[in-house]
Amino acid sequence: MALSGSGLFTPAAAISNDELVAAFNEYVRRFNAANADAITAGTVAALTPSSTEFVLKASGIANRYVMNKDGILDPDIMCPQLPERSNDQISILAEMAVTAARDALKAADRKPEDIDGVLVAASNMQRAYPAMAIEVQEALGIDGFAFDMNVACSSATFGLQAAADMVAAGHARAILVCNPEICSGHLNFRDRDSHFIFGDVATAFIVEPAAKAAGANAWEIVATKLKTKFSNNIRNNFGFLNRAAPEGVGKPDKLFVQEGRKVFKEVVPMVAEMLVAHLAENNIAPAQLRRLWLHQANINMNELIARRVLGRDPVAGEAPNILAEYANTSSAGSVITFHKHSADMKAGDIGLLCSFGAGYSAGSVILRKIH
Repeated sequence: MALSGSGLFTPAAAISNDELVAAFNEYVRRFNAANADAITAGTVAALTPSSTEFVLKASGIANRYVMNKDGILDPDIMCPQLPERSNDQISILAEMAVTAARDALKAADRKPEDIDGVLVAASNMQRAYPAMAIEVQEALGIDGFAFDMNVACSSATFGLQAAADMVAAGHARAILVCNPEICSGHLNFRDRDSHFIFGDVATAFIVEPAAKAAGANAWEIVATKLKTKFSNNIRNNFGFLNRAAPEGVGKPDKLFVQEGRKVFKEVVPMVAEMLVAHLAENNIAPAQLRRLWLHQANINMNELIARRVLGRDPVAGEAPNILAEYANTSSAGSVITFHKHSADMKAGDIGLLCSFGAGYSAGSVILRKIH
């Protein structure tokens, strides 16, 4: 099987750390002023301002792209403003996915009539049904089947293995996998520890038999490995059952929440051990890796995982990251990194694509350059 072409959609609007911190600090100033008496009495805790230096050191993030900027930066709103569309219009996540998909189809030298299946594999689903994948399928004019799947930040690698398995079994000639993410929609921009983490984006890629891969940047899927382990340390409790428990509606746990230190301590060894084992199972020494395309969650996590996998500090360009520009884009992060940092490699070069996140979940894909 092969990953024969990738695509990327980047929103037009961007928010720098300076802009984001200025909005957050204004919210903090207003809150502390409005609650001054209670803060003095000790019944309400004062909020602490943030800084661009703190954000950069904690995450490696300097910028993020978003589908709506004004709402996020308004201290009275502090969330994206994305008006509902009529049922006759394409939904916003499907529209993002279609743009990335067309990019991937072009890269793979394929047309919609060459594709038999569509997967939308993402963390942030716009609705329960109809599946966004079917909407993408309709918009592109693809005949066949389509479905959504959600494995949080690992959705892209889980989707890749599912697509590869279906193509190998003869259920499809080729499958399009899309990863549209409006992470700003579930981010609590009033939380100092996490308001800077996420950005919006969409990626896509094509999976088909290696013998038929015609794209200039086609990669053989040498092996895949998936792992999950239950944890509450990254969670979002928003869902259709919220109306059945009205006392919880609007509470902070209906947005993204995490215990970052626990996540770091538990996920880094889990992922590093999985990647090392995956390479060993396929008789590939870490020294044979030309590149690591890791999930873009946090620069400190990425650097430590790369160091543990390689057994040394990575050299420049060996484990690239796109955090400074894109921030954490959930399922799309490792695919963006692959999309932007793979075309320079030569036939026969080996790379490792990895995602990890809530669940916990992790996916590893060993790739070998075909052309």
